[in-house]
Amino acid sequence: MGVEVGAQAARARALAVLRIRSRALAVALLPAAVAVILLAGAVGDRLEGPVWDAARWVMTPFAVLVLLAAAGIALVVARARPAMSPTVPVAEEAAPDLYRMVRDLADRLDVPAPSAIALTPDCDSWLEDRTHPAHAPPPAEEHQDIAGAGRQAHRRHPAAPVLVIGSPFLWWMRVGELRAVLAPVIAGTGPSAHPDIAAARRFVRGLDAAVAVASEPRRDPVSRAVLAGVGWVARLLLRSCRVHAAELERGVAAAAAERAQAVDYGLRIVAQEQVGLAYAGWDRLLTRVALPAWRMGRWPSRLDAGVVAALTELSRRDRLAEGFASRLGERPACDLLEEPGTVDEAASLLAARLFHGGPAGPGPDWSPVDWSEYPDEVVDRKWRLDAARLHRVLDAMGVRPTTGPTAPATVAPTLSRVLDHLTDTAPAWPAGNTGATGPAASSTRSGPDIAPSEAAGPPPGRPDPLDDEDLAGTTAPSATLAARLSAELAREEAAPSPAAPSPASPAPDPAALWDDRALPLFPLQPPRTARELLADHLTAMVCCAAMDTAGATPGLDWLDGPTLLIDGERTADLAPKVLTLIEDGDATPLRVWLSQLGIRPEKPVRLG
Repeated sequence: MGVEVGAQAARARALAVLRIRSRALAVALLPAAVAVILLAGAVGDRLEGPVWDAARWVMTPFAVLVLLAAAGIALVVARARPAMSPTVPVAEEAAPDLYRMVRDLADRLDVPAPSAIALTPDCDSWLEDRTHPAHAPPPAEEHQDIAGAGRQAHRRHPAAPVLVIGSPFLWWMRVGELRAVLAPVIAGTGPSAHPDIAAARRFVRGLDAAVAVASEPRRDPVSRAVLAGVGWVARLLLRSCRVHAAELERGVAAAAAERAQAVDYGLRIVAQEQVGLAYAGWDRLLTRVALPAWRMGRWPSRLDAGVVAALTELSRRDRLAEGFASRLGERPACDLLEEPGTVDEAASLLAARLFHGGPAGPGPDWSPVDWSEYPDEVVDRKWRLDAARLHRVLDAMGVRPTTGPTAPATVAPTLSRVLDHLTDTAPAWPAGNTGATGPAASSTRSGPDIAPSEAAGPPPGRPDPLDDEDLAGTTAPSATLAARLSAELAREEAAPSPAAPSPASPAPDPAALWDDRALPLFPLQPPRTARELLADHLTAMVCCAAMDTAGATPGLDWLDGPTLLIDGERTADLAPKVLTLIEDGDATPLRVWLSQLGIRPEKPVRLG
């Protein structure tokens, strides 16, 4: 370890953590030491008498119990598998140039090189210790009578931590920028190699893993009781180490930053700007573009390549991002990979699992989609499925098709049916007032498209849609339709669907090394509210009418997701008109917009 001030502070904190471990061990051995003294006194005829005999009879079994409990706790702490971040491993054969760059950077920093490289679908980079036996790959299968006979046992655990790199960095950053960003991260291998710091980290990770083991649900009451005691002790020790462990990590980070100052310092300042830009583009791509596809059972297979397109579009729209696109002429960091497409596909699938909870591999209900196929396979299909659900709910509510001189002779679904149902000349329910005003307003409205079942309000047993605060301030038809849509979508999501089988592969599955029972681990957005669902379904219906009657086409906007293209130009003024219809029951702005673009709301549309 170097002579950096941060490294010295980290070692001091590590020694404090180890002292806490030593004190815990001393507390566990104290009853045994007292018992040994009492027994030795009896052998030497020095501690005799009924009082000493009673003390020996009490202390000896108590010491044995404490030793057994301490041994059990130590065993759980030592064998519990520490948490490991879900990543895509990158073998040296798949990225020799990347490994060479990392080793050269470690040599310049005079620190040990990371033992391996892995990618994460996030805009961050860090070092991760995977020296625990549970994190090592399984041994090769042997078919001899005695596996490993005649060979010496040896540890295969790497001494240096694994370098985890955010996959968006590889596609957006240039090689020099990636080197500058990784310099302070790789410099952290120096303090990490110190025995005291490594031992302190190992102890804290073991305690954290023991708490996780004790928190797992179990049916056996005996094991629950035993592990409850283990968890209590582990939490007590963690609370004692918390401040020292946090300061230890701060010291290691300070030491790494100090050591990396001499390496590409000027370029690192510029590269940090790209880190923030990459994070913004990645977040926008996941929430606006990838999430609609994931909800459709499709996962974009080139998310990292999409980041470049999204950030290039951002640099075109935002004056603050001007000049960033000019960097694209330099060598991208993804050129350090032998097969960037394969790595991008693996990272994209992992992102879908982490942020949405999809299966581990492709299947009939979980298939990849290319960016060129996204408008037809995702956008068009999404809009038509939403429009079909909207009309299905209207049918269940008893809403009759549109009548009038321009209405079609058939009962095919039309946009006019939806507009006429949501048009309400009565005042909207005021925000925060969900009392008798809503049902009264609903019952006083009459018209040819309202069935008696709707005018009577929600059916028995179904919660009143007015109880949803999100629907306050909307019209009665909008609130009722939004509540019905929310319930219908909840039923569809709760319906069992066949799980997509994971492809069989002889290689070990990296996902088996982390707990995937609580997917998604990092949900991107909270569930959509009833108001948002109604707005999405109404927008989808408008887009379907535009595609079927005005020649519009579905499109992909890298920053806003699915978009409607009319004459090759995206329409960006539809959302305010949809909200006006939902909140005020006024369809005039939307009808004017439809008329200007030549969209025929009375014509039937094709549903999904």
